[in-house]
Amino acid sequence: MAALLLVGASGAQAQSFDVSDIRVEGLQRVSAASVFNAFPVSTNDRVSEQQLASAARDLFATGLFEDVSLAREGDVLVIQVVERSTIARLNLAGNKQISEEDLRNGLRQSGLSEGQVLQLSTLEEIQRELEGVYQSQGRYSARITTEVEQVDEGRVQVNININEGEVAKIRQINIVGNQDFDDETLRNVFELNDKPGRFFGWFSSDEYSREALSGDIERLRTFYLDRGYVNFDVTSTQVSIGPEKSEIFVTLNVDEGNQYRVGDVRFVGDMQISESEARQLMEIHSGDIFSRGQVNASTEALRQRLGAEGFAFADIQGIPEMADNGETVDLVIAVEPGQRTYVRRIEFYGNTTTQDEVLRREMIQMEGAPASTDSITQSRQRLERLGFFSQVEVDTQPVPGQPDQLDVTYRVEEQPSGSVSASVGFSQSAGVIYGVGLAQNNFLGTGNRVNIGAQRSDTFTSVNFAFTDPYWTLDGISRGYNVFYRETDYADSDISTYSTDAYGAGINFGYPVSELSRLNFGASIEELKIKTYNDTASEIRRYVDDEGERAQSFKLTASWTRNNLNRGVMPTAGNYQRLSLETGVPGSDAEYYKLRARAQQLYPLNNDESWALKFSGNLGYANTFDSNDPFPFYENFYAGGLGSVRGFTSNTLGQATTPGVEGGRDRTMGGNVLVEGSAEVIFPMPFVENQRSVQPSLFLDAGNTFLSSCYKVLEADADRQRCSSGVDLGDLRYSVGVGLSWLTPVGPLTFSIAEPLKDKSGDDTQFFQFSLGQTF
Repeated sequence: MAALLLVGASGAQAQSFDVSDIRVEGLQRVSAASVFNAFPVSTNDRVSEQQLASAARDLFATGLFEDVSLAREGDVLVIQVVERSTIARLNLAGNKQISEEDLRNGLRQSGLSEGQVLQLSTLEEIQRELEGVYQSQGRYSARITTEVEQVDEGRVQVNININEGEVAKIRQINIVGNQDFDDETLRNVFELNDKPGRFFGWFSSDEYSREALSGDIERLRTFYLDRGYVNFDVTSTQVSIGPEKSEIFVTLNVDEGNQYRVGDVRFVGDMQISESEARQLMEIHSGDIFSRGQVNASTEALRQRLGAEGFAFADIQGIPEMADNGETVDLVIAVEPGQRTYVRRIEFYGNTTTQDEVLRREMIQMEGAPASTDSITQSRQRLERLGFFSQVEVDTQPVPGQPDQLDVTYRVEEQPSGSVSASVGFSQSAGVIYGVGLAQNNFLGTGNRVNIGAQRSDTFTSVNFAFTDPYWTLDGISRGYNVFYRETDYADSDISTYSTDAYGAGINFGYPVSELSRLNFGASIEELKIKTYNDTASEIRRYVDDEGERAQSFKLTASWTRNNLNRGVMPTAGNYQRLSLETGVPGSDAEYYKLRARAQQLYPLNNDESWALKFSGNLGYANTFDSNDPFPFYENFYAGGLGSVRGFTSNTLGQATTPGVEGGRDRTMGGNVLVEGSAEVIFPMPFVENQRSVQPSLFLDAGNTFLSSCYKVLEADADRQRCSSGVDLGDLRYSVGVGLSWLTPVGPLTFSIAEPLKDKSGDDTQFFQFSLGQTF
């Protein structure tokens, strides 16, 4: 408390006097300026006893002093103060739920930190507030104690000891007033639970918090509103704490009201579209049980439709009105489209490598055009399908002062876009892959695809150059060309014992058919030489004897592709289809055709699309134009391994060949018929921050290759041939396992752990398969 002591030389304390000077005594750390700023009396002022008492209280209220007293020496006013102690050290102990950094920041904002003046009232208030913070988390047994220790004259050490206690468990949740739904049904709506599962209790919570209870009350309200109970209300909520402060009892009193159906549905306001079209977008209709969720879905569909017309800020409300009969509610859809908005500017952020031009040419939404939510969304999807970015986000912002304009911002996150991003890799089917070169789908950020270099492994030697410009013309027509030389030893690829030398060149063009579809056409020439050995399969040696060891092919290709996947790399939603035709045209040594169909369908299982079901199919059929000519075996399909039927060695599935009389092992030469399918469950990788760079899955694979007609063998081996032609789906091979795709800085890593389900004697199986530095 402030004590007022006026000791005048004349002894007349109650008389007013003129202050000729002011002197401050007792200051050690506080400056005299701080005193004079807070003391509302100056020299030459005439003051009374009451004014001095008020001034002393003002000075004491600063909290800088434990005591303030005033004295008078003649006309000189003497202010005598005793300073409060400052905090030399602030020690915290016992806090785990709140980090020390956050706790110290909060204490500093409340006026408690090292170097500040200690006010016991502030310390007590902080103690109460901290206990309130822990109680809001359900820790009702939390206790905060404080200690003040003298360090030296004028300085103290403050110790704050925190006993956070345990989160109170919900002992019982009672719902009173429900008649149409039983307690068990309503409790299933809650995230809080008073009886967590014995074996799966980690999926539910019995730890109480005010925020969680508020969220559950809102879920209960939504549950009733989605089932027609328009007047549902939670009339009261009681939360009781057990004597040990470790148990919580929750009671909700509810008034269900009556269940209503939808009566009349009418539209008011400036629709901008026909009423018939608006009604087609509605998910709730007359006669349906009223559902707030369906009303919200209907208004959102209308908002999206008006957004496609350029009304980006349309306000659409679904308003229920009680009908006169008291049994139904009429639904009024109030439409306020606002002004038609135009895009002022489109900007890109995060593309450190990819040029703005590459992103801008994917835009369907144009600057200066009416803002269309569909076009803005489709533009984002086109960027994601490029495969250059791990994430693409879009944001629209109104232009200040221009209610009819907005800016669109796309934020991208670059990711490696090379199919072979290192000069060293490994594959179980090809062995160590090394060499020099570059394979990049976004060469120097231009969006062009370039593959150039020389590679060598245990099974092949390759020198190649390929270039594709996806925007050869502004209309999106692509052009590509390639030249190559390749030596391949198929014996080391677990295929039949033979090798080939091939070189050639080609050119191709692509044409956009629609937003999602493209047509591609190509032409190429290839010169091939086949080498056989003493242990080469009899079918291959007979083919070379009949057709020759050299083959020159003039190939024409055509394909149709439709890509509606949500991402270009590791998608989790959408679908993909591709049909292709390759022919060896007349004039080639082998005149054949080769048809192939591939499809993918992904169904997301949650809102953020981190869980998904994926179904894939791959069918192929090939044959010669002249049924009397054998199909070139080196154009056969192969199955097994990563990208095919995991758990089986790459390229080993199919009809076994006939070993020659001089020895060799029976392997496969593939088949002119291919059947493959796969079902996968994609799930998020635990403890990984960037989920778009890694994708684990559980899979079931099936597949095999077949021969529509058997190849001829050498006469000496005719009695040993065991070929059976035709497609027998009973011969499909199956496997189950877990797979992982990881986009690493040095290239894509793919591996699988698989167990064959229907393998037969002679099948080559592999429990673990992986590939680094090359995609399959």
